[in-house]
Amino acid sequence: MSSDTITVSRAAQGLHGTITVPGDKSISHRVAILGALSRGSMKVRNYLCSEDCINTLRAMQQLGAQVEAGDCPQNFTLTGTAMQPQAPAHDIDCGNSGTGMRLMAGVMAALPFSSRMYGDPSLSSRPMGRIITPLSQMGARITACGEKPGCAPLQIEGTTLQPIDYELPMASAQVKSAVLLAGMLTKGRTSVQQPAITRDHTERLFEHFGIPCTVSKDGLNISVEGPVDITAKDITVPGDISSAAFWLVAASITPGSDITLRHVGLNPTRDAIITVLRRMGANISIANVSNEGEPYGDITVKYTAALKGTVVLKHEIPNLIDEIPVLAVAAAFAQGTTSIRNAGELRVKESDRIATTVHNLRAMGASVEEFSDGLSINGGAPLHGAVMDSYHDHRIAMSFLMAGLNADGETTLLNCANINTSYPGFEEHLHALTH
Repeated sequence: MSSDTITVSRAAQGLHGTITVPGDKSISHRVAILGALSRGSMKVRNYLCSEDCINTLRAMQQLGAQVEAGDCPQNFTLTGTAMQPQAPAHDIDCGNSGTGMRLMAGVMAALPFSSRMYGDPSLSSRPMGRIITPLSQMGARITACGEKPGCAPLQIEGTTLQPIDYELPMASAQVKSAVLLAGMLTKGRTSVQQPAITRDHTERLFEHFGIPCTVSKDGLNISVEGPVDITAKDITVPGDISSAAFWLVAASITPGSDITLRHVGLNPTRDAIITVLRRMGANISIANVSNEGEPYGDITVKYTAALKGTVVLKHEIPNLIDEIPVLAVAAAFAQGTTSIRNAGELRVKESDRIATTVHNLRAMGASVEEFSDGLSINGGAPLHGAVMDSYHDHRIAMSFLMAGLNADGETTLLNCANINTSYPGFEEHLHALTH
């Protein structure tokens, strides 16, 4: 468990060592859902045992899936329901996970029983209309019961759905996946047209499990033919590049650093953080690449004396959205200006990540301009430590702890327990790389 308050100071000797970051969060959610619906048993290795992903796994157990513990918590055997899930005995707790709730809504809407999903106060403030709209077009009966309009809890009256051709109004892997998951349980061909490439873990896992899925050459149109019969198949979840991103930035900005991150996922719809950091001048190399459905490899990063500012391109935003707070930290240590726009979605994450990133950068002495859809950082000035709130947001907490490793004085982040939602063992890795 992560401490609620974490303090760091300048890593005078830099970061050194080799670690294996936890399993990919996005893939773990999808493995739990698809494995729980499958026929037979499968071995799951390196599942992310964070609060978010454990909640999704527990939800699928409520539907009748069985989990048999393995040699360590992240390795287990998952036995599915052969596409015959049972009605949950009580409401489903999604905790802090917007991904878990949105993906499961696509499944629950097509099942022949009622269900109700709820979450913590943060999740209950995040918009669910973006998945309710297309699922309702398929015939789903979903009511958002939250205090805020369009927000959780979600009451779902499962029913027989109709296939649709849906054009996404925004580039969103979660919305795409919710529709495709509903489509695999629906008779006929359901397709999604997206305005830009988004992370394609759902499509890759469909292929892994033998689910009939067609992707256009440009990757923008994806269709699934339902209903499907899923056969269980063993899987190893690669390390999460969004978790690796914190160390990529920390080592790039902290003098003397030389670290290696093992078995990190290198999915081309997720590696924009590497592309942008390299464009800024970061010294990042990749070795031992393997491809078992999802590509992964070992990433080595060494300190770069002169990072330079950059413009993050519009088409990079969807595949960089989770890494923008820590990228903004890198920008604060780079020479020149870094511009990040077209990222309005950050306003409705675990915190308003534009506002919280701007506030904490300014608290450390950075020069930042805030926009409705992003921010501009004029980097290069030395930063100083500060006492800052993480706003119960795991990515804000970890991002500014990275900043503190190259700032004068002590940096303290409050309300950090939320780090457990994505990165169990974070403090142990922080200690290992800085001592």
